[in-house]
Amino acid sequence: MSGPLAGIRVLEVGHMLAGPFGGMMLADLGADVIKVEPLDGDLSRRVGSQVIDGHNVYFASLNRNKRSVHVDLTTDEGQARLGELAKTAHALLVNLRPSTIKKLGLTYEALCKHNPKLVCVAVTGYGLDGPAAEWPAFDYVIQARVGVAALTGDPDGPPTLPGYSAVDNSSGLTAALALVAKVLEGKGGQVDVSLFDVMLCQLNYKAAAYLNGGERPPRQRLGAHNFYVPAQLFETGDGYLALFVTTDGMWRRLCEGIDRPEWADDPRFVDMHARFDNRAELLQLLGTRLKESSAAEWEERLRPLGLAVGAVQELADALEGPLVRDRGMVVDLDTAEGPLRVLANPIRFDDAQTTYSPPPRLHEHTEEVRRSAADDERGRS
Repeated sequence: MSGPLAGIRVLEVGHMLAGPFGGMMLADLGADVIKVEPLDGDLSRRVGSQVIDGHNVYFASLNRNKRSVHVDLTTDEGQARLGELAKTAHALLVNLRPSTIKKLGLTYEALCKHNPKLVCVAVTGYGLDGPAAEWPAFDYVIQARVGVAALTGDPDGPPTLPGYSAVDNSSGLTAALALVAKVLEGKGGQVDVSLFDVMLCQLNYKAAAYLNGGERPPRQRLGAHNFYVPAQLFETGDGYLALFVTTDGMWRRLCEGIDRPEWADDPRFVDMHARFDNRAELLQLLGTRLKESSAAEWEERLRPLGLAVGAVQELADALEGPLVRDRGMVVDLDTAEGPLRVLANPIRFDDAQTTYSPPPRLHEHTEEVRRSAADDERGRS
């Protein structure tokens, strides 16, 4: 592999989304990520029914650019093999229950005898230790517990969960960041990343408003921002439009763009505080005006004025649209049955292009990694 992390070896022991997503980000950036799998492999190999050339599409979306080896960590032989792998690795990334992590010897305490510089990153639901450590945790449950579900949806409706795995994805990225930071430090050690902490941390300004003033932000209709007005979804003549206005200058340009210049100097809306205090009146007037044209027409009129605006699209529309194509955000993984299409890494470098290989077949690289480890051992002796 080539890339900024070339030469860094990461062992990945985990399943489903958070750990594998973080591992894939590292692999895309050049790290040699060795996926340590049990006999039946990562559970995500069996999620969904789409398969191309034997590659499960769900698994492929999270595990490209990696190598796969078979290690039965429940046996003495498997533990010895883990120790051998740890000797030549820079880091271990694991996402399992704390009790399982400790039982299988996937901690710095257990592995430092093989490699004192090894960085061990554990991704868990509620932390490696503590009263909640063993609570079962999944993305949606964490979103409910930290307050995200209560903040999302219509105020007259039930709490709502976002339509994707926000907790798992962000936790994987956080774990990858922590891993790289600790490897750069040059010291081994244990790193504890919990889904709960990561998602709670993303409620930054909302949490600060409560911690310092007791404010309990209400659920806002159409996803309206608690402070900025107007900043939300609006119904148009043929769909919905996202519009975000943060400054008085932007408000003035919006008024010009929708042919209501008199609103810019209306005392009810003249500045940010006035717009906040008169939210209901402003939204009623603006909502009525925006229904008079289509979302696409408003985009064409308002974006040239420097306004952040976008029609609500289905995922399929976004994937097939010009922006995804221009940014190169869909890549083909070559397989014998043709391309397996997945999303690209979002990081761009001015001096290199990210390369992509298909996800590993189950245990595909077991012997290859064993031979290279033996060569490394002979080189040290």
